[in-house]
Amino acid sequence: MRKTILTIALSLALLPGAALSQQLTADEVKAIDAAVAAQLAASGVPSAQVAVLRGGELVLDRAWGKASEAIPVARSDLPYQIASNSKQFLAALLLILENDGKLRLDDKVAKWLPQVSGADRITLRMLLTHTSGLQDYWPQDYSFADMERPVTPEEIVRRWAMKPLDYAPGTRRQYSNTGYVVAGIIAEQVGGKPLMQQFHDRIFAPLGIRPLVVDDTNGPAFPQGYHRNALGPVRAAAPAGRGWLWAAGELAMTAAELAAWDQARIERSLLPREDWEEMERPVRLADGTTTGYALGVTTHLVDGRRVVDHGGESVGFLSQNSVWVDDGVAVVVLTNGDFGDVQNELTGEIAKIILPKAESADTDEAERTADARATLRALIAGQLDPARFTANAQYYFTAETRGDYAASLRKLGPLSAITPTRAPRLRGGFVNRNFSLQFGKRRLVLVTYAEPGETGRWEQFIVMPD
Repeated sequence: MRKTILTIALSLALLPGAALSQQLTADEVKAIDAAVAAQLAASGVPSAQVAVLRGGELVLDRAWGKASEAIPVARSDLPYQIASNSKQFLAALLLILENDGKLRLDDKVAKWLPQVSGADRITLRMLLTHTSGLQDYWPQDYSFADMERPVTPEEIVRRWAMKPLDYAPGTRRQYSNTGYVVAGIIAEQVGGKPLMQQFHDRIFAPLGIRPLVVDDTNGPAFPQGYHRNALGPVRAAAPAGRGWLWAAGELAMTAAELAAWDQARIERSLLPREDWEEMERPVRLADGTTTGYALGVTTHLVDGRRVVDHGGESVGFLSQNSVWVDDGVAVVVLTNGDFGDVQNELTGEIAKIILPKAESADTDEAERTADARATLRALIAGQLDPARFTANAQYYFTAETRGDYAASLRKLGPLSAITPTRAPRLRGGFVNRNFSLQFGKRRLVLVTYAEPGETGRWEQFIVMPD
């Protein structure tokens, strides 16, 4: 893959969390190489392709192992099937069509496909967030008998999207490839062009990438998928018939190409900033809870850092795409084995190697988190220790403010969890720490500033809705 894909003209100062040292060190490269080699050897997965972004640059683009029986040495310019990692591109396309004024994500499916079960209650947003209630046509981790022959999107709709709903729309989240096929059909009707043509015109061409349709990569010139039965020998997997991944996981691309998309996410380019934020905002169910799934991606915390990610599985292939947006870091791992969980294991190992270390004026964040918990519980009880707050913070916490905190937070029930959402950072001479607060099913945010040092006083201690 040509590394010119990721030639970035923007100043690094504009990137969130841009690392001062962008290139990987020799020790980091050595550690990643060792991690990949160990995972492939232990699992039997034939090959892996990895791309890493850091500080606005593609700092690693490599492949290891065997791509296929015809390609004994894997290369970084070979497109691997990314399967459900394709879903975020369909979500982006629908947002683009919404910006064009051709649809709204809260439009009902009945506007285009009234024959779909519950079409008058299911919105496009529900299709993209797996909350529609439509039964998934491919929950299995293998291809069933019918998948030996080709299928059309319309046939998938007839066989699965016209069945009784599994639950009332908007009340639960249950992964549904069927919903994405329905969304793809609507995107074609609204956009007036085939799905891949719209992807190319609106997303791929502006990024300078050329992904392929999964069905067009099941041949000797491309990586081959492999399977393993229990601990038996690794065998070449027979691909599914044409059409089974359409709109739900139809793309094949290199790790560097997927990283180009991740770079746009980090920079908030290609799409308006508010579209990226909407894509990453977890949907809320009818009861107000959320499972972390947004529009084609999941947003969650890993070791206190916000990660936007998704995985993908097709016959013989597994992939993982993870973006630490606030840190300006992304890790893409593509494999040609549908076993072993190598894609997730490697993502975690590489993240530990290349993520920037937390910068903090304090030496023990566990103590500061405990301090924040104790301070919050005191406020909920209607108490405030002036010695723990600066003069400015004491000014903020008037009797009215303290009363509002105690009355509104007490009725939520006990504080069940307080979790840092990112590494501490300096601002205005203070150390900024943000926390996620969990009260039963209700999640709130705590934004704090404190004097440097292990016992620095709180300059700000503000609770707000998530």
